[in-house]
This record gives sequence, C-alpha cells and structure tokens, in this order.
Amino acid sequence: NKFAILTGVATQFLIMPLLGYLSILVLSDHGLTEPMGISLLIVTASPGGSYSNWWCSMFNADLALSVTMTAISTMVSSIMLPANLLLYVNAAFGASSGSDESIINHLDWPSLFISLAIVILAIGLGLFASFKVSSHRFNRFANRMGSMSGILLVIFSGVLSSLSGDKQAQIWGQPWSFYIGVSAPCLVGLFIATCAGVCARLKRPEVVSVGVECCYQNVGIATSAAVAMFDNPSERGQALLVPLFYGLMEAVVLGLY
Repeated sequence: NKFAILTGVATQFLIMPLLGYLSILVLSDHGLTEPMGISLLIVTASPGGSYSNWWCSMFNADLALSVTMTAISTMVSSIMLPANLLLYVNAAFGASSGSDESIINHLDWPSLFISLAIVILAIGLGLFASFKVSSHRFNRFANRMGSMSGILLVIFSGVLSSLSGDKQAQIWGQPWSFYIGVSAPCLVGLFIATCAGVCARLKRPEVVSVGVECCYQNVGIATSAAVAMFDNPSERGQALLVPLFYGLMEAVVLGLY
C-alpha cells in the first residue's frame, strides 16, 4: 500500500522531529540540558529502528509494510536527518552561549553518516541473506544475534553514561522535565500516527505498522553521535541518557499499545 508507506514516512520525518523540537522549546528552562536537547533531536530525526519489525510480527501487524518502511526511512534519512537537524538545532539553540559559533558546528556529521551507512548496509545484507539462504537454522541464529546486539547496546549506553560519576548523568536522578521531554515524542507520535492511519482508512494491521514505525526510532545513531560529539564526560553522559531512556520508553509504550 503506497499510501500507507507515504503516511508512515511523513509522520516519521515531519511529525517526530517537530515533537522533539517542541519538547526542547517547552522544557529547556525546566532542567532539560543542551546535550540532552541535541541528543533528543537526533533521536527524533533518526529513521525507524529494526526492532520495530519484531514488534509488528508480535502484534500480527503488516510485517511486509514494516520492513519496507524501515528500509525506505533509512534511505530517506540520509537526506532528512541532516535537514531536520539543521532546521531544529538552529531553531532551538541558535548560537552557543558566549560565542558566535553555532551549535550546529559541534555536530559530528561524519559519525552520523557512518552510522546511517552501517544501518543501510545491514538492511541490505539482511535482505540479501534472506533471499539467498533458505534455512530456518540460519534465521534463528540471525535473530538471536540481532537480539543480543540490541541488549548489548542498552548495556553499553547505561555503563558509559554512569562512568562520568556525575549525578546529572544518572538516569534515575533527572528532573521531571527529562522524563516528560523524552517520553512525549514517543507517546504523541504514536497517537498521531495511529490517528493518521485511521483517518486514511488503512487496514488495521497497516495502522499498527504505521504507528510502530513512527515512534520506534533507531537510538543507536544517537548513541554513536553522543559518544563522538561530547568530550566532557558529564555532557556525554547526559546525551547518552536520552537514547537509553527513549529506548526503554518505546519498548514499554509499544508493549502497552
């Protein structure tokens, strides 16, 4: 369904970055720090995560649509991710305090594009392997390796953020604005995407796939960007908290959904 794909891609790259920007705009004066804000913009501007396909298979949603949207959003993100970051980082932060240099200059573009290239390569290799290898044993092995990689990414983010030793970089010691600001794009994005799918008269499995693909982001891109961008351990820890907590939230929210 081309219209379902268009609906999903539109909510992914138009609605989600806007929701991230609005969270920063409302909560930046209530404890949401600059590293957290930049990391949140990267998360909301990123393409869909590969685990969205697993969620769609669990929900008996349109799995083919989910895989197609993940692949397309990843390709489109090579243009839309930097475009959204240029727009919303400048809109949210402008010039850095005490300097005329824009914060956009501190973004590590090579690490972002390398992360995107790795994701695109992984999707391509996965599709090629699925086409060439007709083995249930291989499929089980590939799924286990993917699950293990996802768990290790969560552990890596948690350990690295805790190594700073700063209370501001501890996930459970944050002000209320952090939890609301990071959770809101996921919750509101899921609601808007679901409503858009219903209004577009998509089939129910397609509506679920569109909703999942919209709110389930590739937090690995934001994690790699946070590690590369910030030299200060405290700022790096704060930036890493965003993809870590967003990843936990999207799992809980989709489980309830």
